[in-house]
Amino acid sequence: MTGVLVTGGTGKTGSALAGLLRGKGVPVRVASRHPPAGDPDAVRFDWEDPATHQAALRGMDRVFVVPPVQSVDPLPQVGPFLAEARRLGVRRVVLLGSSIVLPNAPSALELAAMVRAQPGWVVLRASGFMQNFLSPHPLGERIRRHGEIRTAAGDGRVGWIDARDIAAAASALLTESGAEPEDRRDYLLTGPKALSYPEAAAIITAHTGRPVRVVRIGTDEQAAGYRTAGTPVEFAAALAAMEDGIRAGREDQVSTAVLDLTGRPPRTFAEFVREFADPGAVPD
Repeated sequence: MTGVLVTGGTGKTGSALAGLLRGKGVPVRVASRHPPAGDPDAVRFDWEDPATHQAALRGMDRVFVVPPVQSVDPLPQVGPFLAEARRLGVRRVVLLGSSIVLPNAPSALELAAMVRAQPGWVVLRASGFMQNFLSPHPLGERIRRHGEIRTAAGDGRVGWIDARDIAAAASALLTESGAEPEDRRDYLLTGPKALSYPEAAAIITAHTGRPVRVVRIGTDEQAAGYRTAGTPVEFAAALAAMEDGIRAGREDQVSTAVLDLTGRPPRTFAEFVREFADPGAVPD
């Protein structure tokens, strides 16, 4: 059997990707720590349990890789997995990376370089997810509960992207309907426009009728907020420090990669807000 192994297959991007691939008639194996009981092609997969890796890879010729979440050092888990994928003859890997580099997390860059070095393997460097503005993400939860965004990023802008557009780009590469990865092994994925948190708050307010204010705080206070929300200490500190880079303008970038790969432009933030403007997604 050949097909696509989708790690993180029940997450925001993975679930959307699995649906797109199945819609194209591509065999899909959904890999997750908690695989859906009703999916006969789902398998248990845990980055912390290498014993689950080979079984998930067996028979698959393409793999979508979502590294461990909330980790500043994914290489120890993902590196051996990629080595096993090479050994088993996986011809294409699409790694979901990030355009926003976490401070003091060099192994994410090493991991991306490892993927780019392999012919046919590709890195998607995605910008911030629009889905972060929804619950249960701490940002979305605070918007829903308190009608506010607390940020240390100032007026710095991010090229926010809908996770479904990331999935569409990955689907194009995994079905060879997009640009050949031998020509390009690294794609920056963004929405059509970079927005600051104040600009995003204004759009949410305009399209939901419920005011969202921006509270400017320091990185230490932001890190404390992430810890309170249950984020591991090291990762919380990295997320907060990342906002220094946003404030400095390092994430103010927009690409045409989604259009180039899929033939359609990515969703705008306003379109995203209108779609999710319901009582569960906007301030109470």
